[in-house]
Amino acid sequence: MPTIGVKRSLLFQELGREYTDKEFDQLCFDYGLELDEIEPIPESNGKDVEYKVEIPANRYDILCVEGLSRALKIFLQKSELPKFTLSNQKPIRMKILPNTQRIRPFVVGAVLRNVTFNPDSYNSFIKLQDKLHQNLCRNRTLVAIGTHDLDTIQPPFIYDAREPKQIKFRSLNQQNEMQADEMMEFYLKDTHLKRYVSIIQDSDVYPVIYDSNNVVLSLPPIINGDHSKMSVKTKNVFIECTAVDIHKANMVLNIMLTMFAQYCSKPFEIEPVEVEQVDGKVIVYPNLADRAEAVSVKKINQRIGINVDAQTAATLLNRMSVRATVIDADTLRVEIPVTRADILHFCDIAEDCAVAYGFNNILKTIPKTSCIGNQFELNRVSDLVRHSIAEAGFTEALTFTLCAIADVADKFGKTIESIPAVHIANPKTQEFQIGRTTLLPGLLKTIANNQGSALPIQLFEVSDVILKDSSRETGSRNERRLCAIFYNKTPGFETIHGLLDRIMTLLKVSYNENKSGNQGYYLNNQCEDSAFFPGRHAQVIANGKNIGIIGVLHPNVIEQFGLKVPCSVVEINLEPFI
Repeated sequence: MPTIGVKRSLLFQELGREYTDKEFDQLCFDYGLELDEIEPIPESNGKDVEYKVEIPANRYDILCVEGLSRALKIFLQKSELPKFTLSNQKPIRMKILPNTQRIRPFVVGAVLRNVTFNPDSYNSFIKLQDKLHQNLCRNRTLVAIGTHDLDTIQPPFIYDAREPKQIKFRSLNQQNEMQADEMMEFYLKDTHLKRYVSIIQDSDVYPVIYDSNNVVLSLPPIINGDHSKMSVKTKNVFIECTAVDIHKANMVLNIMLTMFAQYCSKPFEIEPVEVEQVDGKVIVYPNLADRAEAVSVKKINQRIGINVDAQTAATLLNRMSVRATVIDADTLRVEIPVTRADILHFCDIAEDCAVAYGFNNILKTIPKTSCIGNQFELNRVSDLVRHSIAEAGFTEALTFTLCAIADVADKFGKTIESIPAVHIANPKTQEFQIGRTTLLPGLLKTIANNQGSALPIQLFEVSDVILKDSSRETGSRNERRLCAIFYNKTPGFETIHGLLDRIMTLLKVSYNENKSGNQGYYLNNQCEDSAFFPGRHAQVIANGKNIGIIGVLHPNVIEQFGLKVPCSVVEINLEPFI
């Protein structure tokens, strides 16, 4: 979870009183936070310290001292949730050009007018951007925040995507102008910004924001222009967020605005920006409308294990920075502000009610229902099979769930298009590109790395493979399989065949000598598979279904995995036996 550092003196000033470290630790605990560390501030000469407070990962509204102090004051009932409004000034306009749809299609924006920063609030403003970039923005891959001194630039603004050589400007804190492609090389050496370069570096166009005088505001998600850089003296702040996810962009923009609108000359008033879409449609940002839900008090009581009336439940929720009013004895109208993007479901509302009530105040009770748990049947069968194979002299292996495309395709003489593999969208290494569709590559790699062991090498694994399945909600499914391998100077097919017979006996599936019908199991050698030696492999048919394959691996496959002697394998699906 993210941790923020706040000056004790600044926080207590916002809260309106001083606490001992123990008292503040208890306050954090009551609100569902954790005071992680207390670090001295050297320049304060022992008069001040910095609190390191651990924040829940989805509470983006308390990632800065402004949000944290506001939330705690509301929790302590010293303040009410502010009402954010849009100003009546004519909105600034930003136009999106078609080329942006090729790389980073969305942009949102707004203005904070007549802001008064001091060094502490300005540093908090910068730190919040960094915190949001790290978590909600996923290191700028989803959203990139740009903040500018509006008095140095001239609206309307243009959001475009141009070829790197067509973009030239002086980036933040630099002395000379550079082309965008030169900037990529320059920032690859920057310890802070190099991790963002790869987001757009390989694209043939880069996103860029200009003003009406053709002054570059930013090259998202890398760097802002030096011309519009902010300082503690900045009075009018233009905030823009470019994104590949419009929902996340709105969340980020709303958090930035609502946390610092308190410093405007008209507190909590925000100036909107009109964004003209590619199709000509104009959307006004930000959208500060609350989201309303009707919530049952009885249901809240049941979920938490308490007994409070509607008015008490409303008071508890109001302490958690949501607006709750009583409709009737069992119904609350809960208005969820834009600051509480973490509230997605009734369970989140009930959790907030429990936090305000105090988890330690909930009476411990014995559950009214008694349930008897059993082992998941698939796991029970898998364990029985594991024990039986180990007793037959095989050693169990546990291999990676992810593998390279070549491991399941090229090395077996197949094409990846013919395999229902689930691909990783942005693999970090070529060793982990897809979810494995067979257990065999992992066992072959294990043998390849243990060729110094005495022969024969007998390995097995009972684990899941991942298969693409459009009929499932997730688009994929897991399948529990058994794979065993015998590696020796001779193929040892009879050993693997005997192991299959032993497994089928354990699963109470008899051999079908007629090799037909839906009863028992048998081998069907009327099949072709490029991974196996021709004529020395067969499908395993059980109860009329093809559940796997058995045979001697093709010499080409053995060579591809760096092995030197023959091996026989069997791989079957265990799920039909459940």
